[in-house]
Amino acid sequence: MILAGPLSRIVALAGLTIAAMSATAPAYAAKADVQLVQSYLGAWNGSSELKGKFRGKEGGKVSCKMSLSAGNGDKVNFAGNCALAGTTMTVRGTIVYNDAGKRYEAAMSTNVGFSGLAIGKRQGSGIVFSFKERNKGDDAGGMGMDVNAAITLNPDKISVNFNVAFDNGEALAALVPFTK
Repeated sequence: MILAGPLSRIVALAGLTIAAMSATAPAYAAKADVQLVQSYLGAWNGSSELKGKFRGKEGGKVSCKMSLSAGNGDKVNFAGNCALAGTTMTVRGTIVYNDAGKRYEAAMSTNVGFSGLAIGKRQGSGIVFSFKERNKGDDAGGMGMDVNAAITLNPDKISVNFNVAFDNGEALAALVPFTK
């Protein structure tokens, strides 16, 4: 049973959206944008129930930890992991405020060879990142999937909402709230 490949990518994609929490804002970015991202520095924990099925098995619990730390200059680095269905996914990356594009960009990489970019925009007093990805299933697992994720950073809380639809009709979804 090849569960780690596609499931790890799911966790990685969720981690990518979570990764959008940490930031690397260049020196020319607006001071308020840099301060907003830096307000999320610290250790964050979240857990929830994973709804749906994957390869005939019910989702179960998902537990995540994320650490955001100051990097060089205005950068904020992140590192985290999520555990679900017997798999642990690690993510690392940074976020940058793109002044020309008036948006935040969160780049990440994972321990299963996935990397990606989530785009964020200010919304109210926080930041909302969105990520959409289509995996054609060209890897050893061979199963294609569509991933949609949103990460919402609000003062004192973060939430990650992700949905994964597999080509075989199965789907997984979770809304994971994080606190410091």
